[in-house]
Amino acid sequence: MSSGMPLLAIVALPFIGSLVAIFLRQNARNGAAFLAGTIAFCCMVLTGFQYRAVGRGGVLRLSVEWLPTLGLDFTLRMDGFTWLFAMLVTGIGLLVVLYARYYMSPADPVPRFFAFLLAFMGAMLGIVLSGNLIQLVFFWELTSLFSFLLIGYWHHNASARDGARMALTVTATGGLCLLVGVLLIGHIVGSYDLDDVLASGNRVRSSSLYLPALILVLLGALTKSAQFPFHFWLPHAMAAPTPVSAYLHSATMVKAGVFLLILLWPVLSGTEAWFYIVVSAGLCTLLLGAYAAIFQQDLKGLLAYSTISHLGLITLLLGLSSPLAAVAAIFHTINHATFKASLFMAAGIIDHESGTRDIRRLSGLFRFMPITATLAMVAAAAMAGVPLLNGFLSKEMFFAEAAAFHIDSLLDHSLPYFAMLASAFSVAYSLRFIHGVFFGPPATDLPRTPHEPPHWMRFPIEFLVLACLLVGILPAMTIKPFLSTAVRAVLGPDTPYYSLAIWHGFNEPLLMSVIALIGGIALYWALQRHLKKGIDGPPLVRHLKGQRIFERVLVTLSWKWARSLERLFGTQRLQPQLRLLVAFAVLAPLWPLYRQGLEAGSRPGTAFDPAFLLLWIVGSLCAIGAAYQAKYHRLAAMVLMGGAGLVTCITFVWFSAPDLAITQLLVEIVTTVLILLGLRWLPKRIETAGEGLTMGVRARVRRVRDLMLAVASGAGMTLVVYAMLMRPLPDTISRYFIENAYSEGGGRNVVNVLLVDFRGFDTFGEIVVLAVVAITVFSLLRRFRPAPESVAAPEQQQVQDAHDRASLDRAVGDTLADYLTIPAVIMQWLFPVIITVAIYLFLRGHDLPGGGFAAGVTMSIALVLQYMAGGTRWIEARLRIRPILWMGLGLLCAASTGMGAWLFRHPFLTSYFQYLDVPAIGKVPAATALLFDLGVFAVVVGATVLILIALAHQSIRNPRPARRAYTPTMQAVAKENA
Repeated sequence: MSSGMPLLAIVALPFIGSLVAIFLRQNARNGAAFLAGTIAFCCMVLTGFQYRAVGRGGVLRLSVEWLPTLGLDFTLRMDGFTWLFAMLVTGIGLLVVLYARYYMSPADPVPRFFAFLLAFMGAMLGIVLSGNLIQLVFFWELTSLFSFLLIGYWHHNASARDGARMALTVTATGGLCLLVGVLLIGHIVGSYDLDDVLASGNRVRSSSLYLPALILVLLGALTKSAQFPFHFWLPHAMAAPTPVSAYLHSATMVKAGVFLLILLWPVLSGTEAWFYIVVSAGLCTLLLGAYAAIFQQDLKGLLAYSTISHLGLITLLLGLSSPLAAVAAIFHTINHATFKASLFMAAGIIDHESGTRDIRRLSGLFRFMPITATLAMVAAAAMAGVPLLNGFLSKEMFFAEAAAFHIDSLLDHSLPYFAMLASAFSVAYSLRFIHGVFFGPPATDLPRTPHEPPHWMRFPIEFLVLACLLVGILPAMTIKPFLSTAVRAVLGPDTPYYSLAIWHGFNEPLLMSVIALIGGIALYWALQRHLKKGIDGPPLVRHLKGQRIFERVLVTLSWKWARSLERLFGTQRLQPQLRLLVAFAVLAPLWPLYRQGLEAGSRPGTAFDPAFLLLWIVGSLCAIGAAYQAKYHRLAAMVLMGGAGLVTCITFVWFSAPDLAITQLLVEIVTTVLILLGLRWLPKRIETAGEGLTMGVRARVRRVRDLMLAVASGAGMTLVVYAMLMRPLPDTISRYFIENAYSEGGGRNVVNVLLVDFRGFDTFGEIVVLAVVAITVFSLLRRFRPAPESVAAPEQQQVQDAHDRASLDRAVGDTLADYLTIPAVIMQWLFPVIITVAIYLFLRGHDLPGGGFAAGVTMSIALVLQYMAGGTRWIEARLRIRPILWMGLGLLCAASTGMGAWLFRHPFLTSYFQYLDVPAIGKVPAATALLFDLGVFAVVVGATVLILIALAHQSIRNPRPARRAYTPTMQAVAKENA
């Protein structure tokens, strides 16, 4: 089915809402919650409306060309299984938003919280609805990024920062493994489209690349779902606000791993490698998580380890490669989402109303909050697998599959016993949650007197607990249609018969359930006295802490090994690093030259031109002089470098490359001025150790070595260019650009059409890099300030402040004398002329030499002149240029131009051109590439002005701390110094 526009809305709305929430006032808790709730509700309703299509076995698709030649299209896809997961993400997300409205304090920056939460929801929906494996990995890493921001939301808390860093490190590393794995799968199948991959299971399993692809994909899934041995990051993520924990543990993030395993189950399962790896990881996680949960003293810690255990149960089921096991895994995924979200919200209410989550301090809360206690007890009973609750049904299916035969191995034969043991542990920690918190004598040393929360804060728990009851009592009338739709989407014709009846008679799974329930109760009562002592961690594995191993690995990699490499290759001087880089570039071509030999080309040479030779003699002398003067006079070296650049510009003109000549000339002007402004802050030379004759000899050796390296690299490049020019030109891609520039791009300037149309995506990446570099330069320079020679004495402070203000006035040109000087007046007169030239270059760029980049650099020259005449204050006060805003709007304009092509179902950055009939002028060519060029223009101007401001900061001598003195604009600097 092709009607997939609602899918785009489902994925895009959370990201749009996130952007809107960022701009809300920090105290707008109600407005941010209403916005987030509305977005979640709309996404849930849109998802619900698609059930009519997917419920009949249909698949909704929306595909927009992105890089069609590489098989990379932006594809959204929804079938019965992904519909069910999208309903979980949006439905529980809506309940979490309602809960968070009452949980979050008005003192917190709540709009920022909801902005992160909505972006996280959008990333998770992107995973669920992705129809392309590469696109899925992109959203996969986005969930890691936004979960990092959510876990570290209370960044003043060290545990939150550590937990966020650990979660990002583990899951993002797994995401990189997943990327390589899906690349291998795409290579095997010949496509990254999910439908093609799902139809190629036999081809994937029979490939020689199956095992590495399987291991890499499993690394991504197991790290995301906190499976052994990567389970340690999840308990440390409990430093996040409780709404985040409820959402992360129930329907998102950790469920992404099992979602991927279920999604690719038809492709990767059914082999011994799958069985042993997945079952072993799931079984270890199931047992370890359940065992550790019994001994946790923090309510959220207990629930975190129980989440690890239940995820291990789902993973184990998927590893059995049985269709019935897959049905049980999907069913338990739904059930776990409902009771785990309600339990985390209940734990948050307990913490919110009593002031603590420590089980050792909590007791007898049933008397103070009976409704919340009843809801939490029902949810905990569902987690334990008590009959007439949803958890009991899926656990019965788990017992049935654990007792069935799969592979003749000790692991398979031992599964029923391990399953009963893990279930007994589950009953034990559920009992501890119920009995230790809600029964016993009333607690007397709580920070706050506990009481029932507001009704709407409790409503999400009531809704989810009601779902646990309805599914457990009336499964055929509630969950069966949706579960059947999801199962058919995953298993297709291999869908087995299964029953969701409450009673199946006296059978082996029922016996295992009874044994597990009785064993869990007995275990809890046996350990109760031991648990009250406040033990620190589970016995036997108390000292086997994943955090300690993780930190030890980080220390080894980032400290010991990195420091060793830094000592081996690092240096405080830039020249040795450049020397290594250039030396590698010189040596790299020697191997192919050795293999292929050296032959002269057959093309005849052109006529000798003495004028051109003289031109390059001048350029060579400028380059040699710049290298020589760099030792003695950096300003002279800069002038000589400009001479070499000018010769290069003339060369472009000589060989009929006007676009390159214009760009080279303009860039040469701007970069020369910017470097001159920062020249005085360059550090002094670090002389080689030694004295007298030894130092002189070493300096000569170094200069000779650098000269030889320069000659070798220059000669090598000359040889490469000569070899290319002397050989017959093949039928290159340039012919295609020349022939199609006007018909496909609507422009006669092939260079400009190439940059803004044929290779517009490359240009977009380049302007993003330019913006990042400008912000980086500004960030570095705003923290650099020449240290004062001495701290001024108190009686000298007024004199020093007057000196600072005078320096500021001279730096920013805020004095009348600056404006009345003849050069300043001339520069201000030139400003409108240069702006006119910039507009001229911008408008003619699609057909004649020019374009957005050249126009942006020309505009930058005008601003540089104004800076020299009046400082950045004139630029900000008179022109009101805000560089960050210019760069942001430029990137937004360029990206919007590219995405506009999607509305017409064309690849990203596909341009459209048409002739417009303008009155009194006639037909004027117009192309959407002009808007993209406008974005390039704005980014170039913004980047230049930002660097100008950063350099202007260096002219202000201020002994105050740099972090206070440096602000994004010179106006703020002046205000603070005044």
